[in-house]
Amino acid sequence: MPKKAKELSAIEVKRLAHPGKGINATFAVGGVDGLLLQITPTDARSWLLRYSAKGKRRHLGLGPYPDVTLAGARERARDARDKLWQGVDPLEERRAAKAALAAAEKRGLTFAKAADRFLAAKLGEFRNEKHKAQWRATIDTYAAPKIGDMLVDDIKVQDVLRVLEPIWTTKTETASRLRGRIESILAWATVAGHRTGDNPARWKGNLDAILPKPGKVARGEQPCPIPRRCAGMVRRPARQKRLRNARP
Repeated sequence: MPKKAKELSAIEVKRLAHPGKGINATFAVGGVDGLLLQITPTDARSWLLRYSAKGKRRHLGLGPYPDVTLAGARERARDARDKLWQGVDPLEERRAAKAALAAAEKRGLTFAKAADRFLAAKLGEFRNEKHKAQWRATIDTYAAPKIGDMLVDDIKVQDVLRVLEPIWTTKTETASRLRGRIESILAWATVAGHRTGDNPARWKGNLDAILPKPGKVARGEQPCPIPRRCAGMVRRPARQKRLRNARP
């Protein structure tokens, strides 16, 4: 049976010193099995809990000393030990929580910020300055006011339609290009880990089921003031009138 460490007081912990060798030193402080004070050669101090899980020895950081007091370190160590008794590895739990937080932060990107990052990365591929300006202008004019503040992971087909439908039949070419640009930004956001799922701005098998094809959208035409078939009828009476006036 391993020897139980002496339970040190707060004063005794404060008096602990690094032995002078060029490696980190650890001191058992007692009160909870495996609770250690780690001291570096530069006298930086922090709490560790040493334990075994799945046949492996592990060290769980419990915070810096003296920000975390001896009493606080013992309380944190007891909580970690309780989790071990419940079959939960506190170190694995912490890593999973950090990974989930990082994933949530990535998904927390707004469309406006995603557009900025995408354009910063991709605009260099465009040699035509006019094309660069058009890219930014269409996003800022039509997309940003409607979905700019939305998280990219929350954008659905209905949100893309809110952007496109008002101009789909009146500015069809602009709307079609805008759709492709929104699709590119959301595709970048997906690959970068900021969103999951299908791209709501995709045309084939998606928006093509709702919006008319750009090439099929009827264009408004100005009616001919005088249809050709009627032009002769209009001119003919005028010619006949001139002939009558010319008779003696």
